[in-house]
Amino acid sequence: MSALNQVKRHLKPGQVYRRADVSRWSNAVDRHLKELVEEGTLNKVSPGVYSYPKTASFGRVPPEDKKLVKAFLKSDDFLLLSPNAYNALGVGTTQLYNEQIVYNRKRHGKFKLAGRVYDFRMKPYFPKTLTKEFLLVDLVNNVNHLAEHQESVLKKVREVSVSLNPKKLLKAAEVYGSVRAKKLFRHELGVEKRYAGA
Repeated sequence: MSALNQVKRHLKPGQVYRRADVSRWSNAVDRHLKELVEEGTLNKVSPGVYSYPKTASFGRVPPEDKKLVKAFLKSDDFLLLSPNAYNALGVGTTQLYNEQIVYNRKRHGKFKLAGRVYDFRMKPYFPKTLTKEFLLVDLVNNVNHLAEHQESVLKKVREVSVSLNPKKLLKAAEVYGSVRAKKLFRHELGVEKRYAGA
């Protein structure tokens, strides 16, 4: 069996690999990666990151967002969020966005990976999973970047906020919220006096 085929034995469709991963199975990693890309087995996603697409009846399937971002960051300490998630909150947002936000502690800026745009934003704090409370706070943080009319959306946010768990919402606002978000939710939850001297 050729050295290249030995490397191929370790590769699995749907996975994303860094150069360092492939170097464990190859004695000429750069040459083998070049050959694997040229023959179409691997796609180069970004410098040092490669995907092995699955094949479906309609063609090649891009890798999962989480696998792609994990390989790019060399870490699983991140939170993926599509602004489309705001549309499920019932605050009047309907716009569809073709990018993912990646809250993380390592990279900042927009990067195109496997043909998709990811907006990497460095944050000191973000939750492990998405909750309605976090999404509502995050929406207020990012309302300036949305296509909808700001005041109309914020009016709906105020209405929706009273239907959520007040403790969870206030905690999300205090930990993850901008100054504007903290002020809005403190007011809506009737606790702004407590923070008047803060």
